Amino acid sequence: MPAISRRGAAMPASPIRKLVPYANEAKKKGIHVYHLNIGQPDIATPPVIFDAIAEYANTEKVLPYGPSDGLPELKEAISDYLKGYNIDVAPDEVFITTAGSEAIVFSMMAVADPGDEFIVFEPFYTNYNGFARMADVKLVPVTTSVEEGFHLPPREAIKSKITERTRGIILCNPNNPTGTVYTRDEVEMVMEIAKEHDLFVLSDEVYREFTFDGRKHTSVLSFVSEADRVIVMDSISKRFSACGARIGYIVSKNRGVLETLLKFGQARLCPPTIEQVGAIAGFRHISEFMSDMIAEYERRRDAVYEELMKIPGVFTRKPEGAFYTVVRLPVENAEEFAIFMLKDFNIDGKTTMVAPANGFYATEGKGQDEIRIAYVLEVEQLRDAIRILGEGLKAFGK
Repeated sequence: MPAISRRGAAMPASPIRKLVPYANEAKKKGIHVYHLNIGQPDIATPPVIFDAIAEYANTEKVLPYGPSDGLPELKEAISDYLKGYNIDVAPDEVFITTAGSEAIVFSMMAVADPGDEFIVFEPFYTNYNGFARMADVKLVPVTTSVEEGFHLPPREAIKSKITERTRGIILCNPNNPTGTVYTRDEVEMVMEIAKEHDLFVLSDEVYREFTFDGRKHTSVLSFVSEADRVIVMDSISKRFSACGARIGYIVSKNRGVLETLLKFGQARLCPPTIEQVGAIAGFRHISEFMSDMIAEYERRRDAVYEELMKIPGVFTRKPEGAFYTVVRLPVENAEEFAIFMLKDFNIDGKTTMVAPANGFYATEGKGQDEIRIAYVLEVEQLRDAIRILGEGLKAFGK
């Protein structure tokens, strides 16, 4: 039988989704599973998005190909949206992608050849591992710690990872999976290192709005003197609670990058047309729903943190943004515990599903005693889910 490729064999399974078979078996037994393993918001998609799609369906007879770089109206809407953050981006500096996932893969491939390297701060969004495999590049991790709230280490710790194959630094701010919001000084440090070593900065800013307790997000696009080395990757999935729409975008002022992205885009023809119509409405009406959404996630953050602090042996810092937190548990193997919760434990027919955090690291052995929690359920459901998690820890330790 012919063998599959080395790339395919090396492709990692998602720690977010690989325990799904255990959850499905639990559900077959009639057990309700609280899904804290995946960043799938339960907040309603803003009606203006569905209304725009419905209007399009009522007025158009054909669903056509669109431009390879996205609908001009969407690029203009994103340009206007960013101006609200005092970020001056022209519509032709925006490239629409099929989801944020494609934005990340395209960005990696645009600036790196096979075998090149990107520095990344771990724990990081687990799919970076898969995207790097697809692009045939290497992730070089710089470890951050839960004790420090996963904030960036000193400058020298980052610089020590730079080699002749380093092409860029990947930043996710606000951070998935940690909920950390990097300060302006931290982002500026990364930009200074990139300038000193002539590197790109690939910045994942999907959770730009989601900052709590009065914090402000710092975009790499605000460092205008270094605009040619900056690539921002973004998505509507979380901002518009529209994960299934699969619309993302890249922002760059580097003409070479934009020309390369267009060639990649032409090879896959175009991003989804009808979802772009919905995205246009979302950006045009974002002020009507965004503040309420952020306030709801802040309430959820508070509830999860309060309940976690009641559990003996658990350690985490209060998340500063996004809607995740990485938690250290009093166990040796968090993946075994997560499976135990699905296979062997429930309270009143309910259990909690989490994502083992080891898959969010590139360093072997890191994160074995940690989990990621996505607080994407209503407050009372979250309190119940964390309470069940605490009781599960007691049972698992016996």
